[in-house]
Amino acid sequence: MKLSVVIPARNEEASVGGTVTRLRDHLVSAGIEDLEILVVDDGSADHTGEIVAAEHERDPRIRVVRNNGRHGFGRAVSFGLDRFTGDAVVIYMADASDDPADVVHYYHILRDHADCAFGSRFMRGSHVSDYPQFKLIINRLANMVIRLMFNIPYNDTTNAFKGYRANVIAGCRPFVSPHFNLTIEIPLKALVRGYSFRVVPISWRNRSHGESALKLKEQGSRYLYTLLTVWFEWLLVRHDTRHQDGAFQPWDKIGSTSPQGAESPESTE
Repeated sequence: MKLSVVIPARNEEASVGGTVTRLRDHLVSAGIEDLEILVVDDGSADHTGEIVAAEHERDPRIRVVRNNGRHGFGRAVSFGLDRFTGDAVVIYMADASDDPADVVHYYHILRDHADCAFGSRFMRGSHVSDYPQFKLIINRLANMVIRLMFNIPYNDTTNAFKGYRANVIAGCRPFVSPHFNLTIEIPLKALVRGYSFRVVPISWRNRSHGESALKLKEQGSRYLYTLLTVWFEWLLVRHDTRHQDGAFQPWDKIGSTSPQGAESPESTE
């Protein structure tokens, strides 16, 4: 299975070089050599694109594409999802907040077990470092609302770091979220449309360089719009044969896993 990793990046010159090389080295050391690391330069005003282009000269599996149209996190990810060439794709952050080891876990899930690989930063076995307290409170409240609305046990839908088989990306189009609301649009559409998934605990650490582009005050209405749009779709299909009593059968049939084996979906909320 060829694995693609899409990395949206805007003004990430301090971290993007180390992020892509560390990820590449870890995947190769795990035996995953048929890979593509696709960095989407989303209108950077620094040397982000040049740094990745230099890595491409050393390893053609690392490449950069430039989004010269309208910018925004969701647009950058969608730009990459229109251009990846693998059998499966993982969305990964340029700021080194995600752990390359978790990409390996995703790879094995997508190759052998399920259509989607979802990580949780808030379940037994996960590790989180330096999460800003205010954002943490908002995160847990938002994920609790999503769990209640969609009747799912998964507790980290808002995290962008997820993996999908290529057919899931094709089956969830069109993507309409221009900003960080894409982080909930893709996984919720995948769940509503009946794709299977597994959940693993993951590691996350706060960025050590630069500043997050996520502005909570600006994103609230966008998240709400996306949430309600997909929720209405769910209301229409919840009695489809793929679902039972409003609950998602893919969870019932597959459940969640840890790298060592079966893991309860129990969260730390």
